[in-house]
Amino acid sequence: MKLTKMSHACVRLEKDGRTLVLDPGGFSEEDAALGADALLVTHEHPDHFDEGRLRAAMENNPAAEIWSLKSVAEQISAAFPGRVHTVGHGDTFTAAGFDVEVHGELHAVIHPDIPRITNVGYLIDGGAVFHPGDALTVPGRPVETLMLPVMAPWNKISEVIDYVREVEPRRAYDIHDALLTDLARPIYDRQIGALGGTDHRRLTPGDSTDV
Repeated sequence: MKLTKMSHACVRLEKDGRTLVLDPGGFSEEDAALGADALLVTHEHPDHFDEGRLRAAMENNPAAEIWSLKSVAEQISAAFPGRVHTVGHGDTFTAAGFDVEVHGELHAVIHPDIPRITNVGYLIDGGAVFHPGDALTVPGRPVETLMLPVMAPWNKISEVIDYVREVEPRRAYDIHDALLTDLARPIYDRQIGALGGTDHRRLTPGDSTDV
C-alpha cells in the first residue's frame, strides 16, 4: 500500500490501482481529493471536511463514493444520491478495495464550554493504517501505521506521547500539523521519538512511502 501525506490531516492511500483519500479539508491542497475512488471523512470541522474538495472529487470520478458520519453525510448526500454513506462506531465496510473498520464516537475535548461533536476514526486493512481524526481513540487492535495528530487546540505533547504508547503501533507518521511551525518540529520529533516507544516519522506534504 502506498501512503501519501497531504497537508494537515489529509492522507491518500493507493492499492491495486485504486485510491482512498481521508480528510481532504480546507488546510489541504485544492486537489487533495482529486482522483479518489473513495473518500472517508472523520468529522465536520473545516480542516477535515471541505465540501468543495469533496464535490470536485465526486464530479471528477462518477464512481467515487463517500463514507462519513451523519453530520457530514447530511451536508452533501443530496448532491450525490446513493453515493454518500453514513457510518458510526463498530461499522465495517469495503471502500475501493480497502477494508475499513470505524472506531470512536466523539471529538476530543477542546474546552469544557465547547460542546463535543461526533468524530470517528478509520482502521484500514485490518490495522495497516489507523487515522483517528480529532480524537485519541485506541482501536483495540494491532496497528502497523498510526496517523498521529501531533498539534491541535485540543491536545498537548504529553497526551500525544501517551497515545502512542497506548496504541503501540509499529510506526507513527505526523498528521494534524499545519499549525506546527518549522521551528517547533524538531522538539516534537525528538520528544515523541524518544518517549513514544515507536518509530516516529514525518513526511513532507506530497511525499509518499510504502506501508
